[in-house]
Amino acid sequence: MALKGIRVLELAGLAPAPLCGAILADFGANVIRVDKHNQMMSMDAMSHGKKSIALNLKSAKGVEVFKRMSKQSDVIIEPFRKGVMEKLGLGPDVLLKDNKKLIYARLTGYGQKGPLALKAGHDINYAAISGVLSMLGRANQQPTPPVNILADFAGGGLTCAFGIVMALLERTRSGKGQVVDASMVEGAAYVSSWLFRSQWLPIWGKARGQNVLDSGAHFYDTYETKDGGFMAVGSLEPLFYEELLKGLGFTDEEAPQNGSEEETQKVRKLFSDKFASKTKAEWTEIFEKLDACVTPVLSIDEATKYSHNKERKTFVIDKYDLPVPNPAPVLSATPGISQAATKLRPEIGQHTREVMTEFGFSDSEITDIAQDGAAFVFEDDQLNSKL
Repeated sequence: MALKGIRVLELAGLAPAPLCGAILADFGANVIRVDKHNQMMSMDAMSHGKKSIALNLKSAKGVEVFKRMSKQSDVIIEPFRKGVMEKLGLGPDVLLKDNKKLIYARLTGYGQKGPLALKAGHDINYAAISGVLSMLGRANQQPTPPVNILADFAGGGLTCAFGIVMALLERTRSGKGQVVDASMVEGAAYVSSWLFRSQWLPIWGKARGQNVLDSGAHFYDTYETKDGGFMAVGSLEPLFYEELLKGLGFTDEEAPQNGSEEETQKVRKLFSDKFASKTKAEWTEIFEKLDACVTPVLSIDEATKYSHNKERKTFVIDKYDLPVPNPAPVLSATPGISQAATKLRPEIGQHTREVMTEFGFSDSEITDIAQDGAAFVFEDDQLNSKL
């Protein structure tokens, strides 16, 4: 696997950092989640295949354990607000002095500098500040956040993982590590670069929800079907629009692609009524025979059973019988392997003893550290009682 042999310390946090660690784990990295020693339950849904060590980083011994581990690690993923790690004595200036090859990734909402660096926020705030949220939503309605995919996951976890891999590649030339400052505001803006860089094109220029790609066009939208399902229509180019009309049974005279606003609204009504006359399955069968860029809007369950996704092995069933996406992209020589398919999510502190042993701590040291309250050791009998 591409990242085999890379050792990662992921400080436990909310969704963006766990996704970053999960990506690295799926492509072969040994990811160790550092949990709080007194936390009873983890809400981390992205921890399959990771090991959990529970440390008290507010204690001197806990800090020393982390420092000792960081000296032998390749990557640290840190999800806290600016200054938190420095207060613990675990900032990059300290850790990179001890390990010059360390990649220290700081994944935050607003980054390490700027007036908002110390502020709290969530995906909706970061997407708003990035400028992208202002472009998302229907006409004459308020902006609609795309759940928390844009900033947390695309602009946060995924972009941070990309930064880490680039830093690891650069290290092969210089032999030196570096700090990755991953801001979810900047990440959300960057993954949306095309929206910013294409504003001069004629497809933009109108208010939100009235442009070609933001539901303003009748040939780039979703339509409800007879059974309450939806079809996604993306018939942008004339040749695809021609196929769309063929599937719907309209002529270009009845439903022109480019007309006045009044004509466009009439065509939209024609399309809405037509799609409502058949079920999603019926429309799917019709458009599978045409190259119209029209597809069904699939639920999670439907997506896992869809023929194309099944052949491509897009999804896998995890150890909890839930469908999860397989690692992407697919590498021909060193493909990723979904940890969710083979591993359970770890209990907090489940691997404390195992991990500390791997890092060279003796049994007596581990016992002393645990008795001192600097670490929590989740013993095998506790795990067995949960299974």
